[in-house]
Amino acid sequence: MNNFFKKIIENIADLLKNIKKRFKKSNEKTTPKDDLHVNINHKDIEEIRDSFSKNIVPKEISEGNKDIYPPMDSTPRNSTLMQYFEWYLPPEGNLWLRLKEDANRLSSIGITALWLPPAYKGEAGIHDVGYGAYDLYDLGEFNQKSSIPTKYGTKQQYLEAIKEVHKYSMKVYADIVLDHKAGADDTEIVNAIRVERNNRNIEIGRPLQIEAWTQFNYTARGDKYSSFKWNWSHFSGVDWDNRTKENSIFKFCDVVKHWTPDVDNEFGNFDYLMHADLNMNNEEVIDELLNWGKWYLDTTDADGFRLDAVKHIKFSFFKNWLKELKSYSPKELFTVGEYWSGDINKLINYINHTDNLISLFDVPLHYNFANASNSYNKFDMRKLSENTLMSAIPDKAVTFVDNHDTEPGQSLESWVQPWFKPLAYTFILTRMNGLPCIFYGDYYGIPFKNQPPLKDILDVIIKVRRDYAYGLQHDYFDDYHCIGWTREGDDLHDSSGLAALITNGTNSTKHMYVGKQHSGKTFYDCTGNIKKEITINDSGFGEFAVNPGSHSIWIHK
Repeated sequence: MNNFFKKIIENIADLLKNIKKRFKKSNEKTTPKDDLHVNINHKDIEEIRDSFSKNIVPKEISEGNKDIYPPMDSTPRNSTLMQYFEWYLPPEGNLWLRLKEDANRLSSIGITALWLPPAYKGEAGIHDVGYGAYDLYDLGEFNQKSSIPTKYGTKQQYLEAIKEVHKYSMKVYADIVLDHKAGADDTEIVNAIRVERNNRNIEIGRPLQIEAWTQFNYTARGDKYSSFKWNWSHFSGVDWDNRTKENSIFKFCDVVKHWTPDVDNEFGNFDYLMHADLNMNNEEVIDELLNWGKWYLDTTDADGFRLDAVKHIKFSFFKNWLKELKSYSPKELFTVGEYWSGDINKLINYINHTDNLISLFDVPLHYNFANASNSYNKFDMRKLSENTLMSAIPDKAVTFVDNHDTEPGQSLESWVQPWFKPLAYTFILTRMNGLPCIFYGDYYGIPFKNQPPLKDILDVIIKVRRDYAYGLQHDYFDDYHCIGWTREGDDLHDSSGLAALITNGTNSTKHMYVGKQHSGKTFYDCTGNIKKEITINDSGFGEFAVNPGSHSIWIHK
């Protein structure tokens, strides 16, 4: 708890003590309930107000600068996450500056949290997207890998951007890459054995000595923040022998006899992914990563994490790591992991193995979107949410349409075609289940790949989620091409409630129930796709329409 809130609590406690003294002096014979009404009068309220203003409220607010701590809306709103980067951003070191300028507007449309890219120095310096993690302590502070800033800016800019995001009551989730390290400063001779790429449990030939890039000295940083220096004993394997220039998967046989079994079973065992693979059975490694996690939270004031490549890391590691950090930090530390698999059973298994501490991206739903977009009117829209995390464990599902890995040209390319994206975003933003994530590349476009921005379309749907997507949900998944659903709204959000339709076929209409409380009200399609307005009948039903291959969202006028 910070000093600001401690002071509030201490001050209120003192005021209550004074009021209690007055109670004792009172000779009025009243019940405790009456006593409270009789003795806490206008004078008390004025005293609390004046004391709060003099002793607690920051000088900037008392002098009229209301932007320092903007008024808080007490009405609970739906959460909406945004991934604030894409793969092909130019290496100009200005993303943190852009975020600082963008924070107020993003908050105003309904974004409540931001997933920021890896903020530490990668092996390619200013050109590294962040997943070739080199020095986790260098947030754009040291001249390493031929640059001081990262691709996104300097440490100071990063911290200022986070502060600005917090100013508008949004949370920051930091992208964490702990599976591997890249860009070592020197090589070491290590005993290793080759393994087959398609079945890493099968060894090839005899052990041999290789020259591996495994020594991390961090000369420019020195011992600042941490004196830990990585060497071959902290890793379980690499994919390059610098002596022979051979690209194979080499398991360090002096470190591990077998790959960690508690990982995904693709390729027999998917412990090894790339670069120098961290050995999560090494206590020195575990202790250093925990120390780093505490340092990162203290330094950045981040609110949670996006965990990279969790299927390749010993399942128990992040479970224990997060438990330690949650006991260390006063924050909730919401965490979402990237377990890249279309098999819903694997996602459920991971969630169970990690004691429900980690949400996961709904990869199966993404693949359904991609398949639907590429199948056009041949896809059965009734099956859009089948075998997805949003259906199986909705409170652990982070739903998304695309991300940096699925972009054209990337390793997991599975791009959702542009015509279907508004339909997919309508699906994840207006329905009850899952935490939806907006992709920067969809919102702002991807100039490098000639992908246009969908900002204007997405702004409408995001605002609908913020203001209207509340209350009971009724599904109308009764047609091969066109599906619909409604939300009845609730008492907390004025005029809330909606009806949504998406179709991969011709123009359609659906007779759907939005609730009798909306009887006689006029609804219109806020997307602008349908111009006609409708009136809800006495039974709470309306006839809602959608254009061919399109989406419509109907709300109260």
